[in-house]
Amino acid sequence: MQNLHAVALVVPDYDAAIAFYCGKLGFQLAEDLDQGAKRWVRILPPGATQGSLVLAQAEGEAQQAAIGNQFGGRVGLFLATDDFFRDHQAMLDAGVRFEENPREEVYGTVAVWQDPFGNRWDLIQFAHSSSETS
Repeated sequence: MQNLHAVALVVPDYDAAIAFYCGKLGFQLAEDLDQGAKRWVRILPPGATQGSLVLAQAEGEAQQAAIGNQFGGRVGLFLATDDFFRDHQAMLDAGVRFEENPREEVYGTVAVWQDPFGNRWDLIQFAHSSSETS
């Protein structure tokens, strides 16, 4: 058996990313290990036990340039929820900027939002549990 353990997200600063994701959105700080020149910072969405993000502080011009455009301008991250409107409102209350109003699609309820670094996400509640990933 295999699963996707983590995806790296290049950010401008470890602590700013932790403050946003953990402080404002309630993500769990799973690991923050000092490795000398860098840190291993892994976070999970609220209540999750799998599917984490590794926050990777940009090093050098190429990585700095990739911040906010790691997915070529597309939505590249998908935050699944069991209650779209609860989490949508909580995110609005936390100052998250949504690019659109919630919309109903064949696969579920969704709205695109951005983190403060320009990364585009979907907040999504799937219409059928078989569409959800675990």
